[in-house]
Amino acid sequence: MARAENRRGPRSEASEFLDKLVAINRVSKTVKGGKRFGFSALVVVGDQKGRVGFGKGKAKEVPEAIRKATEKAKRSLFRVPLREGRTLHHDVEGAHGAGKVILRPAPQGTGIIAGGPMRAVFEMLGVQDVVAKSIGSQNACNMIRATLDALSQVSSPRWVAQRRGKKVAEIFRRPSAEAAQS
Repeated sequence: MARAENRRGPRSEASEFLDKLVAINRVSKTVKGGKRFGFSALVVVGDQKGRVGFGKGKAKEVPEAIRKATEKAKRSLFRVPLREGRTLHHDVEGAHGAGKVILRPAPQGTGIIAGGPMRAVFEMLGVQDVVAKSIGSQNACNMIRATLDALSQVSSPRWVAQRRGKKVAEIFRRPSAEAAQS
């Protein structure tokens, strides 16, 4: 056994991504000879620097289901702009099915105030301070999808300014101050 490992050599690909197993579900199918079990796994993957993705995998064995879910999660990664690398830029709402989530930025030192599956997403994303509330469905998959829907709507002031053809300072200028000057 050891010889086979040596022939392959050391693991050259050190993954930059961390993964977190959120849920495992066991389903059974009754057949003539008894019951056949299958497993589904829900995994969140991220680099803790603003990229996150999730995947679901199904197989007859738990490790295979987790492997499939991790591969799908790595293929579904997307970038989220973070303020100071620790929190969101603005309040945002997301929904999927019957699940709805509300995400709010928080001052430094607040920590991650969020429920189970949402907490896993924020940890893998690298968010350190956020307040989140889930409303409706408590299904882990729906909560993760709703959270990712909300995160996909987050935009940085730099990106908004670029899209509008303005400078970042013009985006933050108060409308009442402009009206008073005219």
